[in-house]
Amino acid sequence: MSAEPLEIHLEEQDLGRSLREDVRTGLTAEEKWLPPKWFYDARGSELFEEITRLPEYYPTRAERAVLAERAATIAELTGAKTLIELGSGSSEKTRLLLDAFTRRGGLGTFVPLDVSVSALRQSTAEIAADYPGLRVRGIVGDFTRHLERLPTGGRRLVLFLGGTIGNLLPAERARFLAAMRAALEPGDWLLIGTDLVKDPAVVVPAYDDAAGVTAEFNRNVLRVVNRELGADFDPDGFAHVALWDAEREWIEMRLRARRPMRVRVLDLTVTFAEGEELRTEVSAKFRPEGVAAELGAARFAAHDFWTDPDGLFGVTLARAE
Repeated sequence: MSAEPLEIHLEEQDLGRSLREDVRTGLTAEEKWLPPKWFYDARGSELFEEITRLPEYYPTRAERAVLAERAATIAELTGAKTLIELGSGSSEKTRLLLDAFTRRGGLGTFVPLDVSVSALRQSTAEIAADYPGLRVRGIVGDFTRHLERLPTGGRRLVLFLGGTIGNLLPAERARFLAAMRAALEPGDWLLIGTDLVKDPAVVVPAYDDAAGVTAEFNRNVLRVVNRELGADFDPDGFAHVALWDAEREWIEMRLRARRPMRVRVLDLTVTFAEGEELRTEVSAKFRPEGVAAELGAARFAAHDFWTDPDGLFGVTLARAE
């Protein structure tokens, strides 16, 4: 069965408008910031795939280990007819679940949602070819804005993997989980991956690798702004910084100006003092009881919680109440 035509709820002009709004708001804030979603043009996506293979970057390997061990259990517990993946990217880890559901039987539809038309077109074509009995219906959309577009009917399992929820600030997480619950029916399922709190000596190198791949990934947001908005950032004028915030239990990625700079973007002139920092990502780390509490506040009941053998990464299966 071939993949269905992509269902598009996010046009190029929507992305452009969103980028302009984020740049204007973030670069005029007292403490400058840009959101991490703008890392991911084609080059940024390649760099991130490279990051996931680095020796320091444990989250992908740890989450894959959980899914490899628990996929059959997840298929049996949920009995899902429709599998939905948010921020699907290449859907590589998802194949562990697709394999388990295929062996069990009963899964009819796979619905990946992602902002990238090109990534989604490629992944849906590959999955449709590899799972010929599966209906594959890709949705181009933003998981913070388009959850109401998810298909209805049948027992659904939504996947939100990779620890991506950690990129949302606490209030944003609460809004996202509430919107996710509103899009589901009682009895539907959510499978969510969360990186766990651990020794900063393990966490920090995952965001500041020896080969400098993460540094290039971080600076890529400036290249995206240059290309899309005609800005004149000097990406090499910024040093990559990864800091552990012990109080909030999250990593912050920042770009630190190596020298004083003036940057033209949109109708703005943005000044950076030497040493001034631009925050580009927050990556929260979680405790199991905190995950259950946040899910509970959004009317999800945590059903199972699993970790890899080293206890680095958690995967929670929750049910909509």
